[in-house]
Order: sequence, then C-alpha cells, then structure tokens
Amino acid sequence: MKYNYPTFFDPPSSMREKDNQIAILMKGITKRFPGVIANDHINFEVRIGEIHALLGENGAGKTTLMNILYGLYQPDEGEIYVWGKKVKIRSPRDALKLGIGMVHQHFKLVDSLTVAENITLGLKNVRIILPLSKVKHLIRNFSTKFGLKVDPDARVWQLSAGERQRVEILKALIHGARILILDEPTTVLTPIERNELFKILRRMKNEGCSIIFITHKLEEVFLISDRVTILRHGKVVTTLDTKNTTPEELSKLMIGRELIVENINKKIYPKYNFKDKKPILKVDDLYVLNDKGALAVRGVSFSIYPGEIFGIAGISGNGQRELIEAIVGLRKVKQGHIYIMNKEVTNSSPGKILRKGIAYIPEDRINVGIIPDMSIKENLLLKNYWKYPFSGKIFINMSYVDEWSKKLINEYGIVAPSNETPAKLLSGGNIQRVILARELSSNPHLIIAVHPTYGLDIAATQYVHSLLIEQKKHGSSILLVSEDPEEILKLCDYIAVMFEGRFINVMSAEDTTLEDIYLMMSGVKRK
Repeated sequence: MKYNYPTFFDPPSSMREKDNQIAILMKGITKRFPGVIANDHINFEVRIGEIHALLGENGAGKTTLMNILYGLYQPDEGEIYVWGKKVKIRSPRDALKLGIGMVHQHFKLVDSLTVAENITLGLKNVRIILPLSKVKHLIRNFSTKFGLKVDPDARVWQLSAGERQRVEILKALIHGARILILDEPTTVLTPIERNELFKILRRMKNEGCSIIFITHKLEEVFLISDRVTILRHGKVVTTLDTKNTTPEELSKLMIGRELIVENINKKIYPKYNFKDKKPILKVDDLYVLNDKGALAVRGVSFSIYPGEIFGIAGISGNGQRELIEAIVGLRKVKQGHIYIMNKEVTNSSPGKILRKGIAYIPEDRINVGIIPDMSIKENLLLKNYWKYPFSGKIFINMSYVDEWSKKLINEYGIVAPSNETPAKLLSGGNIQRVILARELSSNPHLIIAVHPTYGLDIAATQYVHSLLIEQKKHGSSILLVSEDPEEILKLCDYIAVMFEGRFINVMSAEDTTLEDIYLMMSGVKRK
C-alpha cells in the first residue's frame, strides 16, 4: 500500500473557517516549580498565518510556556485553545495530532539511532517493508529544499550540536507541523542556511501555517516576524506589531533597562602585553579521527599566548568538535602534538589535562557541562572536591562548600531558589552561569569556550563576553569556538576559519572583515 507522507497537518473544516483567525490561544497559563513561578497567568495568542516572535531573557519563561503548548509540561492553571477549540494537551503525541511541532533548544533525539530512524519515530502508517527507504528519500528532499545538510545514515551521537539542530528542524517539518514552535533555531546555522530557512517559514506562513519563533537575536525578530511578545520574570510585558517597534524598545522591554548596543565594526577590546611570551597552548600538525574513523582534523597548527583570545569560526561539522575533544583529552590524537604550558599532553587523560589550570566550557551544557540530577552546589564542586579547602584528607568540608557555592551563585547571578536546587530545573542561561562559575572561579591559565553564548539573550551574551574579557585582562589565554562571525570578530585577537578539517587561514582580527569570515566559512579563501 502506498503511504502518503504528510506535507502539513490539515485541521478539520470546522477549524478552517475564515472568521476564526486564532490558531493558538493560551489563557491564564501558570506553571510553578519548587521555589519558582516560571509562568505567571500568561495570556498568549498566535494567529493563523503569522510568524510570532517570543522574546525574553533566559529564565523569563519562554521555553516553559512552549513546553506546555507541546504537552511536555502540564499547567497548574489556565486554558489552551487550538484552532478555536479548547483542548487538553497531555503529551507531545496529543500536540502532534493537533498539528503542533516543536524544535527544542536542547535536543530530543535518541542518540543511539540514526537520523532516519529518529525521524521515522512517530510517523503514522510507515510501511513494514523497508520503512527507512522512503524516509531517507524524504530527508534528502527536505535537506536540499532547506539547505540543511545532514547524513540520513549517521547516528545522532556522532553529530555535532549544529547537525543535531538540523535534524530537529527536519523532523518537525517532515512530521507535518502546521503550528511550528522554533526554540532558537538559527543559532547553529550560517547566514545562507538561515535565509533559506526563513524562505520556507514564509512559504509555510502563506499556506496558513502559524510559527512561534523564540530568539534572542533582535535582528531576526525584524527579519521574520509579524508580531512579537515579550516575557519578563514569567509575565507578559506586551505584544507589539513588529513593524511598529524598534530594537532599542524591544531590548528595554526585555531586560527592563537600557542596554548599551556595541558597534561590531569597532574594535572595543585592546590587546594586552604580558612578560611571558611562551604559548599557553600549542597545537602542532594535529590529525584527529571522527567517530566513523575518517579524518576530521587535518594538519592543524596554532599557538595561543597569555592575554590572547584565539577564535575558531566555521560551520558545525567541519572538525571543530574533534579538535576541541582532542585538546581536552576526550578524543585520541592520530598524529601531531599538543602542549600546555610547554608540557606535552598529547593523549593524556581529561583529568590530567584539566588539572593543569584549564577551564572547559563545553558545547553540550546538559550532557557534558553539568550532571542534571545533582544540585547547583554539587555541580559547582565537581572540579574542586579533591583539594583543600574543599576537602580534608577524607571528608568534604560541606560547611565551607555551602558558603562558597552561595557566594558564586551571587557573584555570577545564578537565579535559583537555593544552592540545593537540582541543575536540571534551571533555564539554559542559568545552567551556563553555573558552568562559568565553576570553570572561571579558579583563575585558569587557559579557557576553552565552545559556543559559550549559544541560545543566550542579549544581556546574558554581554555578561559572558565581559567575563571572558576580564579573564583576558588577567593574562588567561582563551580558545573561543563559535559559529557567530560577529562574536568572533568582536572578541578575538586572532581568527582561524575551519573548513573540512583544516584552517582556511589564520588572521589578525584587525585585518579581517565579516565578509572575509563568511566567505571562508563556505570554503572560499580571501585573496
């Protein structure tokens, strides 16, 4: 029997009447967690055929509200109407039946399965014989259509964060979402890929689809949205027509105060000269394999000196993950050498490397950066539990740890009821602050920061940048990996662009433009 894979969810005719212009209506939505009111009597509506941006600082309640709409959380109070009908969304399956799809900031994929197998999960009426052949064909068609390159046969655990995000986008679209929730979908996309995605979203909008677009990038609000709703401290501040507002107004509404917008074309942060001219990190002719046994890093060499920020730009999947994992000891080196403070650490254990005064801010906050079920206090202690004054000869000094962790929570602005709060209950921005507090509080010699502002709002991004610059002032060396060329150009002293496992070029930031970086990210070396 031929299987007709869905293009879009088709609501019943009673839900398509012309006078019914509301696709989603959420009334009085309230959600409480221990010690926190994440959503406080929120009213939110999305019209049929509109792209609605949802703005707010990390922890403002945006993702919680959308998790309620997608059935991952149940509201403590409030009502939800979809296509004009009051509904109970008890699970994502219920949401999908209503044509609601969601692309999460933190991925919801099965690591041990392939891309095709993940996308097949949940599809109705998939044929019994060779079910994946049609799905792989769909993936290739959608990948071409969206400009989102992904290998249908790759296992999810082998993919970078950027590649996993692409799988999530493809999965939602292939499953036929007519109401599509996108939580920071462009963070790991190139400008070309982003523009292609925006074209598809506009086409979906013209066909009557409704899109909820969560972003911390004000530029994207004005590029793609019709209306914008701002959340702050779990409450709706206001909803505005995008064409009737400005970036300055939105940033003020979002954080409750004026935000200084920095000029990206102006080199704000100076270089610092330190007496010690020996490199903190030296990588010499490095070759590293990926999870499939193929070369991912091909002859990469560079050095970072005290008080320098060395940036690596590039589209995810070009060897950045394998390079960083080799430096911190999480992946074996096939050929070449790594030196930290003039001592070779090639193929040393992660523990040995990190105890040399190395701070590691990983790409994957949830699975690598924290232990979700542990408290904030315990997560802060992970790198220090073995040394004085955190522990004696046998036991951990819990009274000292308690006061120390409270001090870090205050110093790094971690929003939580107490230091005993499980890390899994924190927003993405607050999880990142926990990682920063743990890694930077020990005054490291070398900081390896991989996408440190991924998914963060404007204020939180500026906060992370200020922390890195403060560490630079004190002589730390920083290796910054980012897919945001503006971030790389603003912060770094030297910039390398990685493409297909190699450095296209290594340049002084002063002699580099955004256009140069964009071209090299596509594999074109500047003249």
